[in-house]
Amino acid sequence: MIIDAYFLMGIAGMLCILAGFLLIQTHKVTADSMLYDVLNFVGSALLVIYGIVGKAWPFVILNGVFTAYSLYDIAKDLEGVHTSKIRKA
Repeated sequence: MIIDAYFLMGIAGMLCILAGFLLIQTHKVTADSMLYDVLNFVGSALLVIYGIVGKAWPFVILNGVFTAYSLYDIAKDLEGVHTSKIRKA
């Protein structure tokens, strides 16, 4: 099996998304953390590239939305106007 650059991008993207998920689940970061937003942005952007190469359009759309929203959250973080995404019951 030949491992190409796009496959490695897909693996790296998946690991970024998984790392963010695990950090949330273990309460190491919150959903409004810059680290969480950056991991989601990088991971989903890499998965968009991977999906385009594989012509997996539903996958591209899903991760494209995640990429855009994560970028929006990063911009809010940088402006200092980011509010918590977690609602208390």
